[in-house]
Amino acid sequence: MTNFTDEDLDNYLQNQVDLRHRQVSKSVEDVQKIIKDLTAEVSSKDARFQSIANSGVHNASLKVIIHDQPALVSKWSALLRGRCAYNPAIQVLTPTLFLISVPLQGLMGYKERRTRQWRYYTLSGSRLLSPVREPEKLHQWLELESFVNPSQEWHDAHVIIEGDIVPAKVVNVFREHLEASIKTCGLTSKVSMLESVGSVVRVAVETSEAQIEVELVPTVELMNYWPKRARWPRLFRRWPSTERARCIKSFGFNLMATSNYHWLLSFSRAEQVLLSNIDEDGGCRRKCYRVVRQLKEDVWCPGSKPVITAYHLQTLLFWTCEKYPCTRDWRDFRGCVLRLVQKLHKCVSQHYLRHYFVRSHNLLKYSNTNELDDVAKKINSFLDNPGTYVH
Repeated sequence: MTNFTDEDLDNYLQNQVDLRHRQVSKSVEDVQKIIKDLTAEVSSKDARFQSIANSGVHNASLKVIIHDQPALVSKWSALLRGRCAYNPAIQVLTPTLFLISVPLQGLMGYKERRTRQWRYYTLSGSRLLSPVREPEKLHQWLELESFVNPSQEWHDAHVIIEGDIVPAKVVNVFREHLEASIKTCGLTSKVSMLESVGSVVRVAVETSEAQIEVELVPTVELMNYWPKRARWPRLFRRWPSTERARCIKSFGFNLMATSNYHWLLSFSRAEQVLLSNIDEDGGCRRKCYRVVRQLKEDVWCPGSKPVITAYHLQTLLFWTCEKYPCTRDWRDFRGCVLRLVQKLHKCVSQHYLRHYFVRSHNLLKYSNTNELDDVAKKINSFLDNPGTYVH
């Protein structure tokens, strides 16, 4: 068995991980500029959709809610000031696959309410005899009545059926505006529409580094509100601290239009806050995450549509931090990398990875089991002989 040292890992970080990071950062910069221009043009056509420059506390709808909460604005500004490499709307799933939230405007004063059990309609609005299936654990219906003061534009048959804001219909409106905006902005040589999978809008963006596939998702941003089904933090857990958990929950959550009828709960802002200063005690958590992510992309699970993404690894890191909350648990760089890899191997082998905030949801529930088994074999080969991979 060929082993490796902390020095080997540091060299791996400097020579391979940092190179990849620079390349991805350049791609993000290029994509961000193009999508910002496109979404600004879409917004000029339909004010319900905002530019990605207006995500987070910059969202006009949220400014109304938090104008009297300077502490919250200050927290978010501190996060963005040198601590968050990318626009908070952009999630890098792989070096060539980005997920971008397009903020929606005009839906204010959200309150979670008991909704009626069944919907008897199709996406065209016609009546059904049998009900549409209920949302799963990480999804929900969204009714216009959930908002105290929705703008008049949302009382629109193009996006509403029987009082429900229907994600597939919102996405259809956005897609039409986006196609027109690509031409209006003169970006037909850089941006092309891809065939949609479900209700997601997919485009290919040509950058100086590579062609990037971008999934654009209309998103309702709900600040300073925490959903009841996200029972977090858990009792008697020491990571993160009580004060930090309270701060994280104040950033709220999102509802993303990723399926036909149901809105997906997303905690991207909370996750960014959780990641910021994750090593303020001098630990090596982020370094471990970066090493494992590089190994995943180079060895275990390469390609533009991998079964395991950076989001899965981030979730695994959070669970590991919760199980090992002490500073001393994150001193041994080599040991911590191996511990994280072993945990990944267990999750992939069992086809089970709990969502960090809604723990009853399995993030691997619909993943291809053959692909997961193949990844598990590759990770096992690494654990048998890690030194041949880190050099």
